[in-house]
Amino acid sequence: MSGRITAITGPTVSVDVPGLKLHECVTVGAAGLMGEVVRLERGRAVVQVYESTRGLAVGEPAAGTGTELCVRLGPGLIGQMFDGLQRPLVAMAAQHGPFIRGGGAKVPPWGARTLRFVPLKKSGERIAPNEVAGYIEEGPFRHAVLASGEGGTIERIVNGEFEAEAPVFSLSDGRQGFAFHSWPVRVPRPYRRKLSRVEPLVTGQRCIDFLFPLARGGSAIFPGGFGTGKTILEQSIAKLADVDIVVYVGCGERGNEMAEMLDDFATLSDPWHQQPLMSRTIIAVNTSNMPVAAREASIYTAVTMAEYYRDMGYGVLLLADSLSRWAEALREISSALEEMPGEEGYPTYLASRMAEFVARAGVVETLDGRTGSLTVMLSISPPGGDFSEPVTQACLRTTGSFFMLDTDLAHRRHFPAINWFQSFSLYEHEVSARFDAAVSPDWSALRQETRTLLQREARLREVAEIVGTEGLQDADRLLMRTTEAIRRNFLMQNSYTEDAFSTPQQTLERIAQILERHRTASGRLEKGELLETILRESA
Repeated sequence: MSGRITAITGPTVSVDVPGLKLHECVTVGAAGLMGEVVRLERGRAVVQVYESTRGLAVGEPAAGTGTELCVRLGPGLIGQMFDGLQRPLVAMAAQHGPFIRGGGAKVPPWGARTLRFVPLKKSGERIAPNEVAGYIEEGPFRHAVLASGEGGTIERIVNGEFEAEAPVFSLSDGRQGFAFHSWPVRVPRPYRRKLSRVEPLVTGQRCIDFLFPLARGGSAIFPGGFGTGKTILEQSIAKLADVDIVVYVGCGERGNEMAEMLDDFATLSDPWHQQPLMSRTIIAVNTSNMPVAAREASIYTAVTMAEYYRDMGYGVLLLADSLSRWAEALREISSALEEMPGEEGYPTYLASRMAEFVARAGVVETLDGRTGSLTVMLSISPPGGDFSEPVTQACLRTTGSFFMLDTDLAHRRHFPAINWFQSFSLYEHEVSARFDAAVSPDWSALRQETRTLLQREARLREVAEIVGTEGLQDADRLLMRTTEAIRRNFLMQNSYTEDAFSTPQQTLERIAQILERHRTASGRLEKGELLETILRESA
């Protein structure tokens, strides 16, 4: 169905196209700009346009597409950089130049034109619903092609190379299976059931892995003020985490930061498999100068691509930087629609939208019986470093780990600036038990000893500020020397040196050495030796 534009307010456009549905994609204007129906009223529909509406005029044509915003899933996603609408930016730059053209500019194809299919079934065999007919290899990854609907009898199946857009098998009733399929981004992908398995996700950051461990399929947030190292920390985890696939979303980030990250990812190697980092990475980019509506859609585009690889049985990590800018886009859209504002102008449904998004993380049993996981890590930029603002508080109610980035630590050049008193992980006990079994039975005991020392040091620091360090007892002075070593030699990591990544074994060895030196020195103090002598000999 088609109609005309009746009103324009910034990126919000009213059209008189009959028969539209909520969230249906609509093309508006002579340029064919893409938008989404966000409100339906008698005789008109309100469309939020994903692209710049500059030059758009009332009376220009508008038409519904009949589908929601969808992404194309299949081989070729790995190593690509997309915008919030899954347009391949590198291919578009080669075809249209360095600036994105709006509307009718043809989106070039991405991925190989010819693929190789390895069948697991033969012609004449019966295939059940959601059973794997075969797979397509993409580097180390296998894309399974499943039978949909009620299954059936295979009439023809490819064995070897085929054209990417051609069917890979046909059933006797005429239905076909393809290497690619589309999926609406706002609809979670199906699975058999969610699992309660808890396995550690090694990030390579000692403060996280040791004090606040993260589980596969879990969720975490990094709230922090300006300059606390959110972007560097997320990029370090994207480079070094022990996962199969990384999906990184630059949501409203500065263009120079994304350009620097892309340069790094193009040259670095994955430390777990010694492969180029981009060979396991998908990047969705929606920088701060791109349209705000596409920014709101970008995290849904990214999480749908992540779910696709989760459904193939892989461990996937989704990192979004930053969720605050996504929430600001949501606020701007809500304001344009004249909706009732909630706290600080954010829409009243902010918390529920956040919960729906975070709920897409987890460990699942896939439709074909495999186990896949999707872990979500989100950075937040609270205005003025105020953690009581709505976005941080909404995430605190739905995520399992909270890594508070402290401005004071950042000013002291302590990175990662994770505050070890305010942060927490709900996965701590289960994951630490796995580390006890896999790394050392002393893991949990050493973690508790480290926390105890840091807590005692915090109390002593208040006394030392009054009486001075010289006024403390020798045992207390030794404790402060030990905690200083823990902070400088264990909790701090330089993201630009070899120390950027630490295996669980290396983490355990380093903290065990520091604590063993403390125990030895404490024993010598109890025997009457002077602290100065002990410190001089251990220097």
